[in-house]
Amino acid sequence: MVKRGRGSIGETQIIDLQVLQDRIRRQPESHKDEFLGQFQHYLSLKEILNLNPSGFTETEQFMKQINLIAHVCVVYPAETKNFANDLGELLVNHHTAIAVELREKMVQSLVQLTNRQVITEEKLIQILFPLLPTTNSKTFRKDIYTTLVRLLKNANKSTKAPKLNKSVQTLLFTLLESSDGPAAAPDGLWAAKLTRELWRRSIWDDARSVEIMKLAAVHGNTKVSIAGVNFFLGEDRDREKAMRKKRGLDSDDSSDAMSSDDEDGSTPSMSGLKHKVGVNKKTGKRARKLENAAKMLKKKEEARGLEAHLNFSAIHLLHDPQGFAERLFSQTLSRSTGNKHTLEQRIQILNLVSRLIGVHKLSVLGVYSYLLKYLTPKQRDVTQFMACAAQASHDLVPPDVLSPVVRKIADEFVSDGVAPEVAAAGINTIREILSRNPLAIEQDLLQDLTQYHKSKAKGVMMAARSLIRLYRDVAPEMLARKDLDKFSAMERSANARAGIENKKLQYGVENVVEGIPGIELLEQWRKEQGLDDSAPDENGNVESKEDEDAAWKINISEDDDEEGWINVESDKEYDVSDAEGDDDKDSDREGNDENDDSDIEEDTKKTPEEPEAKRPKLDPIQSIMATRILTPADFQKLEELRAKAGLDKILHGGRAAAAARHQDTVDASGLIGTRSSKIAKEERLEAVMEGRKDREFGSKKGKKLDSKPHSTTNKEKARKKNFIMMIHTRDIQGKNRKSLRDKQKSLKANIEKQKKYNVKH
Repeated sequence: MVKRGRGSIGETQIIDLQVLQDRIRRQPESHKDEFLGQFQHYLSLKEILNLNPSGFTETEQFMKQINLIAHVCVVYPAETKNFANDLGELLVNHHTAIAVELREKMVQSLVQLTNRQVITEEKLIQILFPLLPTTNSKTFRKDIYTTLVRLLKNANKSTKAPKLNKSVQTLLFTLLESSDGPAAAPDGLWAAKLTRELWRRSIWDDARSVEIMKLAAVHGNTKVSIAGVNFFLGEDRDREKAMRKKRGLDSDDSSDAMSSDDEDGSTPSMSGLKHKVGVNKKTGKRARKLENAAKMLKKKEEARGLEAHLNFSAIHLLHDPQGFAERLFSQTLSRSTGNKHTLEQRIQILNLVSRLIGVHKLSVLGVYSYLLKYLTPKQRDVTQFMACAAQASHDLVPPDVLSPVVRKIADEFVSDGVAPEVAAAGINTIREILSRNPLAIEQDLLQDLTQYHKSKAKGVMMAARSLIRLYRDVAPEMLARKDLDKFSAMERSANARAGIENKKLQYGVENVVEGIPGIELLEQWRKEQGLDDSAPDENGNVESKEDEDAAWKINISEDDDEEGWINVESDKEYDVSDAEGDDDKDSDREGNDENDDSDIEEDTKKTPEEPEAKRPKLDPIQSIMATRILTPADFQKLEELRAKAGLDKILHGGRAAAAARHQDTVDASGLIGTRSSKIAKEERLEAVMEGRKDREFGSKKGKKLDSKPHSTTNKEKARKKNFIMMIHTRDIQGKNRKSLRDKQKSLKANIEKQKKYNVKH
């Protein structure tokens, strides 16, 4: 009988396990004894591993046993009921000592058991999640992290799994609270990372996940707190960008312009765009600009179909934002806590606190005194602190608290002795603060700042003019008379003659906007078209019956007809009564219509007209709503005008669009304003010359000759000779014999040569 080696026995055993696995699936009852034998072998190997995990040598055989039991545990649930718990205990107790491949096999087997519904997702997460902060292996942490994310994603794929989500969030809360304290550990960082990733994937979008990151932001460990702060500052943009990319709505040329969905207007018709291209001067740039604007508006309409949770950012879902802002400021930025954070980290925390104050209109008065020491031109990253000062301003902040900030910025940044960029940044910051709280500045200081509208620096001039335009709208009484527009100046003069006091802006009084948004566009269009209702015609009638009927008709496209719209004739009457007995009443009413009209005409003749002096004067916008009823045709035209206004905002650039809406955030780079082309050219030249420092100019032949020892040439020797020795040479005599014309040509050629030389170098 031939003996077999150990290698052949191992191969036969592996083949036997694979064959046994297939047979057990087909006939589980027939091969139960064989499975129990393999299961006892697994239990013995497990005991050996528990006794000596670092010296365990049967790794490959143990992996085969785990693989077999994981595949057939569904067939024998009673015998393998503790299999998942055994794997979890082995991982928790010996994950640092066992082999890497055995550890990965255990995790794969646990995931397989979850997919076969042997154990629940909650059980698997309870086994794997405690290993994240305890293991020292980067690859093992990465495997566990990706496994948890994939598990939660699959669980919430078709419908939300509230029970699983709540249990996992409870684990994250427990981890953050247990790692916090005087000796805060960075274990809570994994809770912040997992929550942030699930929020970005739109798997978790509720208030509980926001509360987890809120707890992380006020954590005692610096890494955990900065992770929580960064979540509130930028994770909403990342999530929206990911959703747009997933739906195919994000592109390179429109990603920035599509970031705001606040602008009014809808998608313009292609006929209107083609009309613009045909009427204006035909240039390729203008055609591309209109085409891109149409694409952007179309994508904006498509983006409105995104899930509703995109409209709610993490900052808006916070519970008790006042307490969160106060705790975040007192725990990280106050002087009592010390300087355990770097300057960049303090800027991030201050940015979050200022955004919380501006969005929720909170009252954290210590922030403004904290900002005073950083508002100086010599401070590093001073524009970030200026942006935070603007974000922390709103109309409910007391003006006497904000006025020192405005005064400090004006004294430090705005003067004739500073650079134009510094002055422009100061005025722009003051404008951003005053746009949120116009009463935060004294009238004398405001009029001093408006004097810079005559500055030669373009950035300073534009900043001062924008400040003037702001106060022309909100508080014209604080401006000098020369800075007012025509209508405000005339109104002020009329009030002065009549002895009427001008309206003043008051603290705490909100201006409630009433009426239809965009109705002023309709009034302006009617005046341009000569459709003023108050102007009577030759017969004295205000509007004819045909015009009134035409106004109630809407031009409905063919696409709308297919969707089920019905054309309703204005002259035809329809019976909408429910009972049959109402027919007689309707006939009686029709018969009395003529008499009623005659009675109305007689009453109008009898009633005397009120004198114009006694009639109340209405605003032009209010007069439209008070004197006439807007027809469906008017609403249709109003939508077209809104669409045109939205298209014009995009065509005019991002600054005009940004100025048209109130933003929660302030761009620090935009506070500097526009810069002159001369400065930009000097900076470009400096960058070019800096790149030429290490470069060597000249031919290789000349460099090679210069490197070798050699004497000077005759030309170089002639330059060093005395002029008396060279006066009779051919070159000097030839120059003396030149005519005036030849000398002019030579001089001109020399000047051109010097110009080319200076440009190259």
